[in-house]
Amino acid sequence: MLMQQTQPMTLETPPAVNLYDLTLPELGDLMKRWGQPAFRTKQIWTQMYRNLAPSFDAMSDLPAALRERLKAEVQLGVLKLTREQVADDGDTRKVLWQLPDGNVLESVLMRYPDRATVCISTQSGCAMGCVFCATGRMGLLRNLTPGQIVEQVLYFARGLKQDTFDSVTHHERVTNIVFMGMGEPFANYDRWYASVERLHDPQGFNLGARNLTVSTVGLVPGIRRLASEKLPINLAISLHAPNDELRSALMPVNKKYPITELMAATQEYIEQTHRRVSFEYVLLQGQNDTVEHAEQLADLIQGMLCHVNLIPWNPVPGAPLERSHRKRVQEFQQVLQNRGIACTVRMERGVAIAAACGQLAAVPQPA
Repeated sequence: MLMQQTQPMTLETPPAVNLYDLTLPELGDLMKRWGQPAFRTKQIWTQMYRNLAPSFDAMSDLPAALRERLKAEVQLGVLKLTREQVADDGDTRKVLWQLPDGNVLESVLMRYPDRATVCISTQSGCAMGCVFCATGRMGLLRNLTPGQIVEQVLYFARGLKQDTFDSVTHHERVTNIVFMGMGEPFANYDRWYASVERLHDPQGFNLGARNLTVSTVGLVPGIRRLASEKLPINLAISLHAPNDELRSALMPVNKKYPITELMAATQEYIEQTHRRVSFEYVLLQGQNDTVEHAEQLADLIQGMLCHVNLIPWNPVPGAPLERSHRKRVQEFQQVLQNRGIACTVRMERGVAIAAACGQLAAVPQPA
């Protein structure tokens, strides 16, 4: 009898650990397994998040043998920068990243006279499907790890510190982080919040919680969960319509979490945290921007501790929509202000390089 030959089994080598994915205790455990003294953990952590070391070779206070082992066995970041675009006299900078699996994401640095804000992604693509958003047209490709979220910030922080970004506005550090890039943060809650803790860590990047803002399409469980977290970060809710019929047409998530449920969770959040909520409202000509819509919105949020951020829609290729005319934006804002509701119109940044709100839709670079 002939014996059937089988192919030898091959075992894939697991990818090296990304140090940015480790917590401080986890890094300590790794150093302990390597037989390193405990103080090495703090040295490496400081190099990563305070000194913003771009490589293990740059960690000059570590012994050469330890640096060589780090290079051989772990990684200091996994994002590959594949494209960088600049607009607004250098004050807006958008970066396209590629993940090890080939998926892509984008993040943006915006500099103003009084601050330097980084808008970062928590997912590659997005599953929420909002009709006015370019990212939603990609669908969800994958969640990002805590390290992959943090890496986006550290790249811009290095550029600011080293003053390698040409700009008319100068800052030495990142002052604000908004989780408003690609993806829905609350759909990747555990990894997103781990990145928040990493960026806030007083022993690490050390950015104050009130300089961190998370935006959600209205995932009610996430809003309730955030209310119980210790860090007092800011919450922005993408509302975009004052009634269920219109909001469901613009944002499919409303069918699962309708406005009544969303408002109840938001009010609970405010009562529990005593923090003001921002409502984001993209203005679309003839769809959600009439005086009647403004009155409905005022009725919905009257008396809440909140602020409304009006956003004239930014063009998305293929979307059969039109941004509201300036007169309509002004009339809408006036209605809310007359009702005693704090309301501002977002400053436009990065439209020329598709870096503005709702425009992120990463496309891989050709080989």
